[in-house]
Amino acid sequence: MTCVSLLGLPTDQHSSFLRGAAKAPPAIRDALRSPHAGLTAMNGLVVDDGLLRDLGDAPLREDDGDFERMVEAVRAAFAAGPTVVLGGDHMVTYPVLRGMAEAGVAPPQIVHIDAHSDLYEDFEGDPLSHASPFARIMEAGLAAGLTQLGIRAPNAHLIAQAKRYGVKVFAPHEHAQGLAALPAGPTYLSIDLDGLDPAFAPGVSHHEPGGLTTREVLDVIWRTPGPVIGGDIVELNPDRDINGMTAVLAAKLLKELAARIAADATAWSG
Repeated sequence: MTCVSLLGLPTDQHSSFLRGAAKAPPAIRDALRSPHAGLTAMNGLVVDDGLLRDLGDAPLREDDGDFERMVEAVRAAFAAGPTVVLGGDHMVTYPVLRGMAEAGVAPPQIVHIDAHSDLYEDFEGDPLSHASPFARIMEAGLAAGLTQLGIRAPNAHLIAQAKRYGVKVFAPHEHAQGLAALPAGPTYLSIDLDGLDPAFAPGVSHHEPGGLTTREVLDVIWRTPGPVIGGDIVELNPDRDINGMTAVLAAKLLKELAARIAADATAWSG
């Protein structure tokens, strides 16, 4: 069975509202390893140290050099094989895709779960804002295509940006259509936890009611045609969590995503 790497990118310097997401990687790791639940994923794989190789966190300093530090850490991780990244805020997806490209990975399809499309050209004067990573990714040609699910905070600028980059956007009430439109081919899955309804994920900086359920997000992980070659889980803010329930949710998604990636990589290589 192919081993999947786990890499933390603990940064929130490009968050636009609240800080706190930099504290997420250890909270998710603790929830994954907690004795309250098992490590067996829905496909029967056990996501233990033999399947998930933890590389720790990149040595970030919350300064201007962090972008290249993230790119290099991701490049090294993907050079060794498929990887799941723990944010941090959603800004990290841009250096992740940069690092994948530097590792020789061809631009993948991206399936993106979020309340927000994160396509701002330049949010509040910060082109690296966590509200802008997919504008940077698409303009740089780092993705073969972008499909977004759970989006429920549009405005005229974001709608125009989606049209500009040919993004397929589905609101929560269009989830069935979104599942039917999931792309085939090598795919990177980016999960912003505020894509789920706050009832399921209260521990995020931006509560946006009316989101996806946990089951709907699991369906995306397992029904994406694939192969799924990597992904990230971002925007957990432990400072806002309730009894650790969002960290536990993130750990569940990590377990399923790692199991899906490992199964696909083994089948693909075989």
